[in-house]
Amino acid sequence: MKLIHLSDLHLGKRVNEFSMLEDQKYTLKEIIKIIDSEKPDGVLIAGDIYDKSVPPAEAIELFDDFLVCLAGRKLQVFAISGNHDSPERIAFGSRLMDVSGIHLSPVYNGEVASFSLSDEYGSVTVYMLPFVKPAHVRRYFPEDEIASYTDALRCAVDQIPFDPAGRNVLVTHQFVTGALRAESEEVSVGGSDNVDSTVFDRFDYVALGHLHIPQNIGSERIRYAGAPLKYSFSEANHEKSVTIVELEEKGMLRLRTVPLTPLHDLAEIKGTYAELTLKSFYADRPFRDDYLHITLTDEEDIPDAVGKLRIIYRNLMKLDYDNKRTRHQAEIDETEEAESKPPLELFAELYERQNGAPLSDEQTAFMTALIEKVWEAEQ
Repeated sequence: MKLIHLSDLHLGKRVNEFSMLEDQKYTLKEIIKIIDSEKPDGVLIAGDIYDKSVPPAEAIELFDDFLVCLAGRKLQVFAISGNHDSPERIAFGSRLMDVSGIHLSPVYNGEVASFSLSDEYGSVTVYMLPFVKPAHVRRYFPEDEIASYTDALRCAVDQIPFDPAGRNVLVTHQFVTGALRAESEEVSVGGSDNVDSTVFDRFDYVALGHLHIPQNIGSERIRYAGAPLKYSFSEANHEKSVTIVELEEKGMLRLRTVPLTPLHDLAEIKGTYAELTLKSFYADRPFRDDYLHITLTDEEDIPDAVGKLRIIYRNLMKLDYDNKRTRHQAEIDETEEAESKPPLELFAELYERQNGAPLSDEQTAFMTALIEKVWEAEQ
């Protein structure tokens, strides 16, 4: 069974006030080319189809065209709503579209929608669990103790009638503890929306959405496909891709990726105004038409620098300065910001910088108690 795992399309997104629709249209066509080459049995779309809960008409039309292309290839498509989507809007018409192989997640009602596929090794059941918060799950299971995202996901998963002998695939949209984040993602400070990966122990493959960096969590069995486009300059050096999932007999899983080349890349360049406007610097450079973040190192601001630089670099998205003045101001801002933050938040930020992962619920509880104890001693 071959599946293609996608997520975080964010159709209709604007980056630094630049519309990404043309880039998204181009990338979806590239994905269709990959699908035609790979000939999968199904496509998994793990949430954040749109960038807003009420997406612009152009974004809806683009997704409609994409689904029509997939349906025309007789593929089974499993798409769920993410935290950026409106679950009700994603679910609209889903029961009518099921017959065409396009399966859209219903609004969570205490049950997890599922569909079965089959191959020479037997059945593969795909479960569709859209983005949920503890309050969503608690509504249907008031007798259960659901205080965290892990509790909520564990409760939702526990209701699934698993066939342990079969192969089980989950499509969901959550932040799993230990995953790496990018600036373009919305994740709660301090990791309050963390989900422990043990929740997914019974699945043969977990197709995750929410984080934009392609990555496995613990093993290749739990994976973020990542966004197909770069949506912040923190992702400038990342390689975007499509994940190919191949399930053979029970317990046999193979993953590989196919890289995606964007219509316009995101790139960062730095130097003085004089250096960056030399024809010998920019002529025939591939980054000239990229979406650019330019950092000028001139000590004095250049009048109308954005307008002048856009004559050469037409897709200049962001301009800033790196000089004595800005470095001094950054030190002041950082000090003032730190002084205004509570101790637990400061420690959480320091821990995450040093370890590449947020504090766990247990660590957060320990630090909260320790801080309270220190304050009591001082008083």
